[in-house]
Amino acid sequence: MILERENSQFELTDELIEQVELCIETKDDKELKHVLNEFHFADVAEILDELDLEDSVYVIKLLDSETTSEILMELDEDIREKVLKNLSAKEIAEEVEALDTDDAADMIAELPESRQAEVISQIEDDEHRQEITELLTYDDDTAGSLMAKELVKVYETWTVAGCLRRIRAQAQEVTRVHSIYVVNKEEKLIGRLSLKDLIVAKSDQKIADILKDTVDSVNVHDDVEDVARVMAKYDLEAIPVVDNNLTLLGRITIDDIVDVLKEEAEKDYQMAAGLTGDVEADDSILELTRARLPWLVLGLFGGLGSVFIMKGYENIMETVPSLFFYTPLIAAMAGNVGVQSSAIIVQGIANDNVKGSMGSRLLKEVGLSLINGFVLALLVILFGFIIGQDTTESLAIAVSMMSVIVVAALVGTFVPIILDKRGIDPAIATGPFITTSNDILGIYLFFVLSGLIIGF
Repeated sequence: MILERENSQFELTDELIEQVELCIETKDDKELKHVLNEFHFADVAEILDELDLEDSVYVIKLLDSETTSEILMELDEDIREKVLKNLSAKEIAEEVEALDTDDAADMIAELPESRQAEVISQIEDDEHRQEITELLTYDDDTAGSLMAKELVKVYETWTVAGCLRRIRAQAQEVTRVHSIYVVNKEEKLIGRLSLKDLIVAKSDQKIADILKDTVDSVNVHDDVEDVARVMAKYDLEAIPVVDNNLTLLGRITIDDIVDVLKEEAEKDYQMAAGLTGDVEADDSILELTRARLPWLVLGLFGGLGSVFIMKGYENIMETVPSLFFYTPLIAAMAGNVGVQSSAIIVQGIANDNVKGSMGSRLLKEVGLSLINGFVLALLVILFGFIIGQDTTESLAIAVSMMSVIVVAALVGTFVPIILDKRGIDPAIATGPFITTSNDILGIYLFFVLSGLIIGF
């Protein structure tokens, strides 16, 4: 058996893939189980990602549902979709029953609507089925869609001894016990329990006497990004979810928040790079074209706009041809400064670090861009002196570039903030959008100011 590990870390090798494929081909199920059972389910998912679809389905059907349900959740989304298409509603229901309610709801939500009801009807555990159905009713990107129903809940009227007995029973259904939540008789969240306080308390004490009445929670309709901010701010491993009446509904754990942050980062990166929609390298040519073409068209029109601006200043370029050679520099500086400014603002908005008024933010950006622009302008003048360029021309180029840098920084700062205030993802402001707009604006300012300084 070939098991490649280095410092206890899984390493996928061609030899391991070949061994798994050989076990499948020879139907050596005993050896195949022995090989795969040596690895964490996330490692097995990585192996299945490299197998043919038929082989992946074979492995999923071979192993027990408690193992394969976790493997399915770790599979690449596209591969998981294909695997689920090759499983019956009953087989999917068995996988779902082995998952926590949040993961089970996520898996079912990925199925076509025509199959969702069929799979849900095959779930034998009535309580599990009802909880999954409830989770599916919440809008995407809300705390309700992210929460799990599994948690440890106790009532304020219980004694410590009775509480411990009931916690043992509840804990069997919960993968990790991060917190113990305390509710009143109306099921409203009123506090949390420290395991330490519970252990050292007298057995006849009431839970109401030892609970901590300060507990962070989120509303079931809160945006998942707001939930992520709260958990990051207070270093929480889990957070309870309540409704408008403070009724305890479920909890969100840190592993789900990590997934949210990863997805948001990928989405923002793609938008900043000029891609619409969620795309991957192995998507079809048509899907990649749909994602890229809109922004390329924007860039095309931006370039054509620059051409028309330059044609309007042909007389200047004929008299001072050196200006023509500096247009790529001006466009590049405008685009780069705009993207830098917008990227910092977008990051600040994402981390909730953009404080103060719009005026103070813009004033700070003006000061920063003036310093940067002045230093770069001096370098341009020095370059002109070295190559023997006319001093007036060098001065015109330097002043124009400095002005362009200031304006580009203001645009890069102003646009993301305005988009965020209007409820639009500010990540759309970076990349092609800012670059193209600043290219056009930069070239226009360049020729206007240069013409004024040189005397046209």
